[in-house]
Amino acid sequence: MLKIRSLNTYYGDSHILHGVDLDIPEGKAVGLLGRNGMGKTTLIRSLMGFVPAASGHVFWRGKDVTGYTPERMARLGIGYVPEGRGIFPNLSVRENLLMSARPGATGRRDWTYQRVLETFPRLTERLDHGGQQLSGGEQQMLSIGRALMTNPDLLILDEATEGLAPLIVQEIWRVISQISQTGISTLIVDRNYQSVLRHTDVAVILEKGEIALTGESTTLLNSPDKLSRYLGV
Repeated sequence: MLKIRSLNTYYGDSHILHGVDLDIPEGKAVGLLGRNGMGKTTLIRSLMGFVPAASGHVFWRGKDVTGYTPERMARLGIGYVPEGRGIFPNLSVRENLLMSARPGATGRRDWTYQRVLETFPRLTERLDHGGQQLSGGEQQMLSIGRALMTNPDLLILDEATEGLAPLIVQEIWRVISQISQTGISTLIVDRNYQSVLRHTDVAVILEKGEIALTGESTTLLNSPDKLSRYLGV
């Protein structure tokens, strides 16, 4: 579905991504792991068009979409839940959801307003609350729900559970598992590598802006020496 080839990205004079290759197959969940500062968010922001790549290519369903703006990437069928959540604080929960509602790139309308509220019952109790009135966990639910309202073919979650209470973390992973079961491809970044590996098919580990290791998630979960080497766990 999504292929990244030989991607190089800079911040000023700093070379962040060094020839990165990444594949996200149709209907699969892919984990993106690595210590802080290894380039995970830069990779996501580069493929989404927020940060221009110096060289390399991004392909979506075989089409070269390198250099597309974030809006064009979203219209292709990519939902993005950014680090920091990115909700509109002055809009209500209802408005945050409805403003993003649209059929998917192929016309699918699987994720309706009602389905999102059924998935996140807590949001039903907060429909008239402004985004700034929500807890961190509720904001993350809203951010995921808003992305699902676009009926994406690929959902990208950057730091899916960062800073959330344990009970909310369990709820978020439950929903991520449900999303994967509906056939939506996912790319998941989270500091809890064990949870990422349990909820993905394949995982990629970044080390100083390069792909250091790729493998099936179950295999990596049972390879503590490799995880310790690249993740410091």
